[in-house]
Parts: sequence; structure tokens; C-alpha cells
Amino acid sequence: MIDRRLRGVSLAAMACAVMALGACATTGSGASEPSASAAPAAKPRTLATGLDASTNPDPYPSTYRPLPRQNMAIVGATVFDGAGRRIDNGVVVIADGKVAAIGGADTPVPAGYEVVDARGRFVTPGVIDVHSHLGVYPSPGVQGMSDGNEATNPNTAQVWAEHSVWPQDPGFNTARAGGVTTLGILPGSANLFGGRGVTLRNVPAISVQGMKFPGAPYLLKMACGENPSRVYGGRNQSPATGMGNVAGYRAAFIAARDYKAKWDRWRETGNGEPPTRNLQMETLVGVLDGTILVQNHCYRADEMAVMLDIAEEFDYRITTFHHAIEAYKIAPRLAREGVCAAMWSGWWGFKMEGLDAIEGNAALVDRPENSCAVIHSDDPELTQRLNQEAAVSAAAGREAGLNIPDERAVTWFTLNAARAIGIDKETGSLEVGKRADVVIWSANPLSVYARADQVFIDGGKAFDRFDANYQPTSDFELGQPGYGQRAAGVNEGAR
Repeated sequence: MIDRRLRGVSLAAMACAVMALGACATTGSGASEPSASAAPAAKPRTLATGLDASTNPDPYPSTYRPLPRQNMAIVGATVFDGAGRRIDNGVVVIADGKVAAIGGADTPVPAGYEVVDARGRFVTPGVIDVHSHLGVYPSPGVQGMSDGNEATNPNTAQVWAEHSVWPQDPGFNTARAGGVTTLGILPGSANLFGGRGVTLRNVPAISVQGMKFPGAPYLLKMACGENPSRVYGGRNQSPATGMGNVAGYRAAFIAARDYKAKWDRWRETGNGEPPTRNLQMETLVGVLDGTILVQNHCYRADEMAVMLDIAEEFDYRITTFHHAIEAYKIAPRLAREGVCAAMWSGWWGFKMEGLDAIEGNAALVDRPENSCAVIHSDDPELTQRLNQEAAVSAAAGREAGLNIPDERAVTWFTLNAARAIGIDKETGSLEVGKRADVVIWSANPLSVYARADQVFIDGGKAFDRFDANYQPTSDFELGQPGYGQRAAGVNEGAR
């Protein structure tokens, strides 16, 4: 069921939304046009609501509210802080949903704080999955709910994944049982430009706005390689080849540059009629001005190099390559240009561009200075065990002679993942002032035996393996196999 504690907040948010619909602004101020001889340029006129994106850059704002919480201290655990530090017999102090202190056993615990005894266990920041389709390709997996790809045109930059997210997807609950506190929800990869992605807090909610990470930047899903050329070439239209893909990216950014110039000119002068708002171009302009972060599906090293060249041609930045199974071949360039690579440890061979993979990919990408190796899922089951994916790649790296401490491998699904979707100033590591997204593990998180015992989001308990009251269940799990065990307190979600 939906968490009863959130029901009042969500209903209030819906009421506010209804009231807002009746408050639409009227048209412009009606000021007269300046004469041709006037020296100063006219100021831009006010447009009707919805016709100028700059007047309302966040039309679907977050209504997220933290879960109930109390000040506490987690003591006695081995702490991997997510930033590469290990603290034995550590203490993590949480106050008002933030990390208030972190250190060794001598770290003071304020009077009146709840003390959580974590001796013999491990503590990390919350797991961040930067590549998820939960909610847009939910369970049950039926055609009527397959909403992750607007595969109707090679460029669908105008669509937003959040408008397809179904918050009751049972996958959110099982991901939480695997320690996942934050997710980047992306459209699929059929298109050159798949649309905007959204970052969610993994809490039960009635609407997607109740899950939206406040202030997180929007993401743009782009895809290179076989997928777009297969989908559209199969329909006898462009792009049907790799060169068709590149021509499509370039044409789109030429149009976006032109669109941006027209709006800039109108805002500066106020002369003439304003451009007609174009949602597709608007997203690409967000990439050009740096407010929307590119998440680029791309497998091969040579194609990643081409995408980097296109970004240089049009002066935008690729934040993260996804899947990136050949990232190890260009690791120094990725590090030099500050580009993250989100990878699996063992998915390969299912298509030609996926052949030249190695399990140690993340370990090799992690080597250069300023590197940003990330472990991701792209899968509703793998998201439950990203810690084990990191362990596989770290083990392969060690076998190749690389020195990869456990605390370093943990960064691949914590701080580096936060950096990959632009939220590293707020979460991803247990540093003073950051959000208290915390997982207490039963064992070393890089062990196949480790399970998430407790999960905290902004200091509020979101999951407890030993307490059925903190194991939220979607309405669409009722009556399904295994439901009885979950209701009895047996965690089926992190197998």
C-alpha cells in the first residue's frame, strides 16, 4: 500500500495543482510600441502564460517531502564514506536529515539522539542508480504500460520521462530493499534524442512530483550506435547508418543554435514577434546552456570519440556515457574531459557493438586522475545488487594487478554516480551537510552475502529488513507470489 504518512501531503499537492489551473495569467501588458526614433531598445513584452519558457523554467515542480525522521547516531560500523575513505569502528551522526558529523569511535554523540548499534556491520551512502527505467517500463510488463520510448521520430527531445513514470511500480520497492535511494529515470534508446530524464528520490508517493529530487538538473537521453539506425533503418528512413546518426545530431544542434539566437535577439530588443515556443528545441537549448545534462547511450570507443567531437563542434558537454563497454580504451580522454562512464561488469555479446567488453572495464576507467567510473543497471533486477556489480569489476581489476581498495569501489555506485547526474553537491557521500542517505549492510557491501538491513533517505527510515512496517508494498503486488513472506518481514527484494 502507499505509505499512509505521505497520503495527506500528496492530496494537498493535488489540491494545489487544481487551484493553480484556475490562476492562468492573461496576455501582455499592452504597452505601446516605441517610435522608430527612440534611442533605447524596447524591453521584451510579457507573453501569455506558457509561451515563454524563461518565465516558468520548472512547470512540474517537486512536491517531495522527507519521510518522518529523528536525530540519531550510527555507531560501531565499518564506514565507507563514498568519497574513498574507510573508517573502522566509525560513527555517523544525523541531524535534521543531514550528516552532522562523521568520524572514529571518539566522535561525540549529542545527548538525546537515538543510537543505532551497527557493530559488525558496514555503512555506506545510499546507492544511486543513474540508468533506470523503473516507472516507465514498470511491472507488470504489459504493452499498456510500456511508456519508455516515444519511438516515432529520431528526435523526440520534447518528451519528458517523468510524464510516463508510474509511481506504483513494484520495482521501486525492491530497489529500495537493495539500498537504492536515488534513481536517474531515462527514456529508452531507440532515438538519437530520446527525451528528458528525471532524478527521483526512492520513496513511496502518489505522483511522480512527490518523488522528484528537488533542484536536480534535467537529463537528456541521447543514443549512438546500432539502436537508432536499426529502428529507423528498419522503417526505410534516416538514420539507417552510423553516418546518418551523426548527420541527425548535427542537424538538430544547428537548429537549436538558430532557435536560441532568435530568442536571445528578441529578449534583448523586444522587437517584432517572439519566436514560437518549440519544446524539442527548448530541451536542446538547455544542453547548450549547460542546464540539462547529456546522458549518452554509447558502446564503442570510436563512437564515443565521435560524440565528443560533436559536443566540441557545438560547444556543449557530455556528462556521462552509458553502457560504454569499450570505455577502457579511451579512459584517459574521458578523465581529461571530465566525462563519466556508467557501465556493467558482465553484459556483452548480445549485439555487435557489445562484443569487446571486459569485466574490469570500470576498474580501468577508474585509474586516471579525475576519472569517473560508475556502475549502473538498466534493469529492474540488477538495480537491486549494484554493490555486487561493483565487486565483480573490482575483483577483475585486482586480478589484472590494479590496487582497488573496497572503499574506492564503493564510490562507483555512490559519489561518482551522483556526479554523473549532477547531484554530488547534495548526496553520494557521507560528508557533513549532505543529505543523510545511508545504508546499513549486514556484511561488507562488496560481498555476495551482503544485504541491506536498513535504508535511510534524508534521515528517514525507508526500509528495514527486520520490520514489515518499513517494507512498503505496491497495490500491484497484492495477491502475487511471495507477498505473504514480504508482509511477514522476509525480504524478497534483495536476493
